[in-house]
Formats: sequence, C-alpha cells, structure tokens
Amino acid sequence: MTSPKIVSVEWGHIEVEGLEPGKDFKLYPGGGREWNWSETGMRHNPGIRPEDVEELLTHGATVVVLSRGMDRQLQVDPATLDHLEARGVETHVAETTLAVELYNKLAATQPVGGLFHSTC
Repeated sequence: MTSPKIVSVEWGHIEVEGLEPGKDFKLYPGGGREWNWSETGMRHNPGIRPEDVEELLTHGATVVVLSRGMDRQLQVDPATLDHLEARGVETHVAETTLAVELYNKLAATQPVGGLFHSTC
C-alpha cells in the first residue's frame, strides 16, 4: 500500500491526493484524514505525543515524518521520539514545507506516515 501524495501546502491549507482539502493531516499507507488535535488533547507544547502517532503505526508506517508547523511552533514531545525509536520506526522532524517534500519523496518507495500542521 502506498501513502497518499501531498499535492500542495500553504499557510492554513493542505491538499492531499484523494482527500478533501484541510488544515492539518494524518497520512499513512493506504490513506489519511484530517488531523483533529482535540482527539488527544494535543497542544503546541508539549506537542506531538505518542498517542498522536499511534494511528500511523497501526496503518503500517515504518517511517514517520512529523511537521513542526510553518514557523516551527509545534513541539515534539521527547517521549514520542523514544516511542518511535523503541518500535524501530525511522523518524524525521522538520518545518512543514520541508516535511512535505521529504514525505512525498519517501512515499514513492516506503510505507511512510506523517503528521502535517499547516500554520504556526
């Protein structure tokens, strides 16, 4: 199963192949959906937590790309990086436009998942 390609990203707007446009996304092999932060009580700090990435792993991602937002205001909880490392998951963290570029490159050859935040 391949991961959907991100067609475009700009402040507050992401377009993903096969999905309705939105602001933030969870993408994984075989699909994705809009990322609703309130599901896990996520905030900019401490940021992305282990429960935020679990859905990516459940759908078979062996590589994960985490975006920190356009201005890198979204943090990644160190427990999340430890969780992914313990599961043997290659992990990349980057500003959103760079994260999208890397994700699309990886999606061509690997089962990649990602969390993408299109503002701050």
